[in-house]
Amino acid sequence: MPPVPEVVAVTELAPGSAATSGAAAVPAISTPRAPRGAETPPAELDRALSELGDAALGFARMPALEKASLLRSSLPGLLAAARAEVEASCADRGLDPGSAASGEAWLAGPCVTLSQVRRLAEALEDIAARGRPRLGRGAVRARADGRIEVEVFPTRLKDAALHGPLRARVLMQPGATRESVREEQARFYQQRDPEGGVALVLGAGDVAGVPLREALHKLFVEGRVVALAMSPRSAPLGALVERALAPLVARGLLRFVYGGAASGAYLAAHPAVSEVHVTGPAGAHDALVWGPPGLTQARRRASGERLLDKPISSTLGGASPVLVMPWLYGGDELWFQARCLASQVVSGASHGSHAASVLVLPRGFTQRPLLFRMLRRALAAVPPRRAAHPEAEARYAALTAGRAPIEPERLEASADVPLPCGVARIGAPGPGELPWTLIAGLAASDAAEPLFSTEPLGGVLSVVEVGSSDPAEFLEEATRFCNDRLRGSLGATIVVHPMSEEDPAVGAALDRALLDLRYGVIAVNQAPAAAHAAVVPPWGGHPGSTLADIRSGLGFVHNTAMLAQVEKTLLRAPLTAFPRPPGFCDHRRSHVVGERLAACAADPGWGSVARVVAAALRG
Repeated sequence: MPPVPEVVAVTELAPGSAATSGAAAVPAISTPRAPRGAETPPAELDRALSELGDAALGFARMPALEKASLLRSSLPGLLAAARAEVEASCADRGLDPGSAASGEAWLAGPCVTLSQVRRLAEALEDIAARGRPRLGRGAVRARADGRIEVEVFPTRLKDAALHGPLRARVLMQPGATRESVREEQARFYQQRDPEGGVALVLGAGDVAGVPLREALHKLFVEGRVVALAMSPRSAPLGALVERALAPLVARGLLRFVYGGAASGAYLAAHPAVSEVHVTGPAGAHDALVWGPPGLTQARRRASGERLLDKPISSTLGGASPVLVMPWLYGGDELWFQARCLASQVVSGASHGSHAASVLVLPRGFTQRPLLFRMLRRALAAVPPRRAAHPEAEARYAALTAGRAPIEPERLEASADVPLPCGVARIGAPGPGELPWTLIAGLAASDAAEPLFSTEPLGGVLSVVEVGSSDPAEFLEEATRFCNDRLRGSLGATIVVHPMSEEDPAVGAALDRALLDLRYGVIAVNQAPAAAHAAVVPPWGGHPGSTLADIRSGLGFVHNTAMLAQVEKTLLRAPLTAFPRPPGFCDHRRSHVVGERLAACAADPGWGSVARVVAAALRG
């Protein structure tokens, strides 16, 4: 099988999901005419870092209430820019901005950004009033095994109205106590005279809204001023957001710059930069830290000889598994989860760190044929998408080369026989598009399987069978497979029927899997991206990563409760939900929900909440 191409450009970034709806009282912002492909000249890079350095100390010591005011003053501009952002994102993906498909651009872009800005402002106002962001009464508690966990979502009744029955708690690292959770919260703001510094955020291959939000985290959670480096392809969208964030830009707290790998390396090594944050593929991170792929990189990694000797954090991609526990699910329950899985494949054409890439099933799962029939039906209803990443077509060709084509119907044969080995394609793609693709018959023991270590980037879902129809055995084998074979540590999903947890042995096995799976976000009956959308829960790779074995990165972002000592975020949702989630690929009014949700994120009055719910009910 030919080698899979690795994306290593340090600042390569596909212009991705960003947009939000403008309120009637705020004039809409049109897309600026920043030239696509523009790069920031070296002299301007130096000037940007110099200006940031001049502002770093003052910003670090700026009162929390003044920072909150800066954030709130940014909300109108972001809201006014939303529609233009959505249109730019849809143009890049080949989507009709007036169609339901554009909902993913609303939901993954401005809705999240606006919510993050508002929630950060609320957290800073809490810090000004009481020293730390507010946690609910009884939010910090000890588990039966003594480990500490913190309930972080929902924080208020409006969250429940907008996000349904989603719940999120944060499992703290071993050794954390109730007292230390409170003491370590908002660590930066507990310093008497913080020094601050200049952080470089490298948007190395992810959708454009992601590095922006991680820059906001660096600014307002960690107290650094930020140089945000994005791909030249993102220049029009970056210029739009830069104008929307004028309150931060005018104060010299945030600078947008554009360039390729050489510019990224220059900025990272610049003496004015005190720390670096990378978002994108692991290859981009490793090229920055250890040098270009090859023998020299391997030697440096083995000896610990870093090219970049500065504090480095990251949120990177990787293989994201979905585990389906054995049970006799109802038809409506399985259909709901099949659509949830299909939506994770469809969103962004699988270009994004949250996309599901590996389906892990129990051997002997009696409903396997029905699940594949439903999954095929859900995917077939969505027209193939334009490849969102410039490397997607080459990556797809490499990952599917040498594998036999099979008809999707063959995956729906009796569960008594093994799945056929091969590639099942769904849909008729046009030029520049890729079909939705299932690759079955993979051996869980194959350490050399590239699908276990490579983000497919283009609508590919691999299928692996492990364990047996015994839930405890399946979870034990699936946990071992995910931890030892899959490359990545960001997000994982477990589908489980609530009745099965009534069996004490199954409940204990599930709890053990939630503890043992080395992922930063684990979702039960929900996509891990729900943590991203909710903003409050920490988002990042499992803290077991190292610079030499980075997996999905070091550190957590979002985290508007500003918790330290985080090990992972645990999400919970029912097996089915009503109304249909707006992120589902078959939601008929996803774009309407997204536009209204963006306005609600900026100003969550009950009237705005009611408008979102009304649109969701008609989906």
